[in-house]
Amino acid sequence: MNKEQFDVVIIGAGPSGAVASAMLARAGRSVLVIEKQYFPRFSIGESLLPQCMAFLAEAGLEQTVHDNAKANGFQFKNGAAFHKQGQDTEFNFTQKFSKGPGTTYQVKRASFDKVLADGAADAGAQIRYGHEVKTVDVDCLCPSLEVLDEQGSLYQVEAKFLLDASGFARVLPRMLGLEKPSHLPSRTSYFTHVEDNIDCTNFDRDKILITVNPNDSDIWYWLIPFSDGTSSIGVVGKPEQFSQDDSAEMILKHFIHAAPNLDNLLKKAKWHNDVNKLAGYSADVTHLAAKNYALLGNAGEFLDPVFSSGVTIALCSAVLISPQVLRYLDGEAVDFEQSFAVPLKKGVDCFKTFVNSWYESGFQDVIFYQDQDSKVKAMISSILAGYAWDQSNPYVAQSERRFKTLVELCQ
Repeated sequence: MNKEQFDVVIIGAGPSGAVASAMLARAGRSVLVIEKQYFPRFSIGESLLPQCMAFLAEAGLEQTVHDNAKANGFQFKNGAAFHKQGQDTEFNFTQKFSKGPGTTYQVKRASFDKVLADGAADAGAQIRYGHEVKTVDVDCLCPSLEVLDEQGSLYQVEAKFLLDASGFARVLPRMLGLEKPSHLPSRTSYFTHVEDNIDCTNFDRDKILITVNPNDSDIWYWLIPFSDGTSSIGVVGKPEQFSQDDSAEMILKHFIHAAPNLDNLLKKAKWHNDVNKLAGYSADVTHLAAKNYALLGNAGEFLDPVFSSGVTIALCSAVLISPQVLRYLDGEAVDFEQSFAVPLKKGVDCFKTFVNSWYESGFQDVIFYQDQDSKVKAMISSILAGYAWDQSNPYVAQSERRFKTLVELCQ
């Protein structure tokens, strides 16, 4: 069996795979992307953060997203709104501490991911849909993969460097035994898209709405509007907080009815789609990179959907790894731990501080604090906008210590 040879092989054509392949192909490298599914396909993670736009710009894909926004129902987004027990507050991302874009989009991932993948193909990346990686060998200098094509035939490819952008499929962690338990508790989410028919004049479609369950602050909801009159609605909690006997749709509707603000907003909603369930999604790995491969986005570590950090981390990982791969391909000695994993983890750890504090209710106390300092709010707004790698922000550089102090002040 002959082996096809490429400079880089990428597993997965989602956001991190599309951005990395676009950047590497634009640099003149031969890039093959192997994608098991066919696009467009449904995916969760629909509320982008403004930091994403800066990463997309680095890959030459930002204008592509702007050009396709209207046709695909992408909703302009400028912030995040929060509701808890009748109390409302919001963060405007244009009023943030960090430099960079202050607006972005809320997107249906089926079309968004296809827009990015098509942009990567236009940049020169070869994408093979309906192809599945069956085996991987990274012990030699050049990683070797056995791939099953659409007709059920196996073929082999060899890469000088291998990137896993397979998302929740986590191909390399599974095949190479890299998985380790996340420190975050196991949680489950139920979600769907509805024709929302929201007629409340106070509802701001330019912001994601995060609602805390009025009876249990550990349970929360997202409501993400799109510009075509539909919305993504979901609830998140621990597995034991949901009935094991009811259908997914019954569970989601039950919890929406339990939140008066959502029950009112969605009173005229039409449920045309199935309700999906995603369980035990938080994940971690023993390492993010080795001598000839690296893990991007959710294939490495996924935290929690509460602050919409997933796509931002995925895009950051792609933007960080691509220049290092180019150096490696040019024959330079590259320390992928120091040049990729360490800087990536700085932002991930910042997000992790906020996620942990949310579930411990500390961050909820900060968000709903009545007498918010404008400078501190701008710093917090930056992190909510995705700028978790901005070391000039004190709440990024010393996130755990400073945030603990802030929580104590607000309590």
